[in-house]
Amino acid sequence: MLKALANVFLIPELRNRVLFTLGMIAIYRIGFWIPLVGVDQQALKDAASKASEGGSGWGQLLDYVSIFSGGSLQQSTIFGLGIMPYITASIIFQLLQSAVPRLQELKKEGASGQQKITEWTRYATVAMCLIQGFMWLKFLIAQGLVRPEFLTASTTLAFYLSGVAALTAGSVFLMWLGEQIDKYGIGNGVSLILTAGIISQMPNAVAYLVAETDLSLQATEGSIGIVGILFLVAAFVIVVAGSILITVAQRRIPIQQARHTRGRKTYGGQRHYLPLRVNHAGVMPIIFASSLLIFPATFLGYLSSSVSPEAPAWWQTFVIFLNSNFQFGEYPYIVCEIILIYFFSYFWTTVVFSPDEMSQQLRENGSFIPGLRPGPRTAEYLETVVERITYVGAGFLAVIAVIPSMVARYMDIPFFVASFLGGTGLLIVVSVGLDFIQRIEANLLMRNYSGFLGSNDSNKPGRG
Repeated sequence: MLKALANVFLIPELRNRVLFTLGMIAIYRIGFWIPLVGVDQQALKDAASKASEGGSGWGQLLDYVSIFSGGSLQQSTIFGLGIMPYITASIIFQLLQSAVPRLQELKKEGASGQQKITEWTRYATVAMCLIQGFMWLKFLIAQGLVRPEFLTASTTLAFYLSGVAALTAGSVFLMWLGEQIDKYGIGNGVSLILTAGIISQMPNAVAYLVAETDLSLQATEGSIGIVGILFLVAAFVIVVAGSILITVAQRRIPIQQARHTRGRKTYGGQRHYLPLRVNHAGVMPIIFASSLLIFPATFLGYLSSSVSPEAPAWWQTFVIFLNSNFQFGEYPYIVCEIILIYFFSYFWTTVVFSPDEMSQQLRENGSFIPGLRPGPRTAEYLETVVERITYVGAGFLAVIAVIPSMVARYMDIPFFVASFLGGTGLLIVVSVGLDFIQRIEANLLMRNYSGFLGSNDSNKPGRG
């Protein structure tokens, strides 16, 4: 490992790319120290901490959105929206590509069509920033988190304009940073920015564990004893190992290329494999399921707090029952989350993977699956295989999504600590980390250097 890290800095081009990427991420983190004008930062931090510790629906929303904004919701800065508007716009256009004929045609055009879709995604990102920025400022005013001198008749409009402009400029700048990393750095820029925001919360989680740990044989109430620490460490290692395994797991379908005889020479006939990812949907099912479950919890919490004492007893009991059972970590909440994860796993796989299109590509390339006729029979087989591996992948995602909520609920550990034991954030960090390491590995092996996996024993400098 140390030798591979040293080899990275022996290659000028690779070294410059890695340092450029780290520099862009440093700029991204510096932006979180530039606050929005007029916002009471201390009051906002206290309100966000109180909501998260209370486990309310709004607290869940803050914890969830913080994954995509680097925890900035506790300190409203120019990067307060993070890269979330661009991610939302990208997901929308990815879904539309399977439903809108015009986008399907652009997708088939290759690089030129993809460039046009990227341009439209940028415009949609600006629109998302304007909407989300206005909603965020509206929430700050409603919660009394804006200083009074900025809410007078002559300054309110200026506060809205400056705040929305700053939030929009911050998100667009982050989008630009991601594109610069794609062009001059190494790895996927947007994914790396998102990962940096998630990892930035890890020091707070470690500090909490250090402060609350009691290594004595008889731990005091409210602290974490030796058994609890060992469980958290073991769970973290096991979950990370499982996440890596399921991220790289594939179902390899044998593919045979047809032979072509021209004169006395025979071409083709090679045997290779069609890799199908077990977790084809990635983290999308968890994102969609968590997003949907936030709104019922928030609505039921509001309904239970606003129910009139004069209302019928059965109605009060019914509302309290629903509110208590659909909060974060409760059994009905977990069951609904698992059902939604399975649903969205199949939905997302159906949207992004087309067995008919894959079968057509195999036929055009002169390839076929041994024992199956090209065409509808091949498409039917691919659909059956994808349905089976999606069931396994969705089951893994359900386990990963449930672990943080159960740990936070039954071990009385804050969600920002339990989130590193599973959920969306951990899967994003694992997948982006694997992609980053694989790209560096490929650059090292291409230049005859030993990589992180030790697959090349040569230490001679390459031609690059």
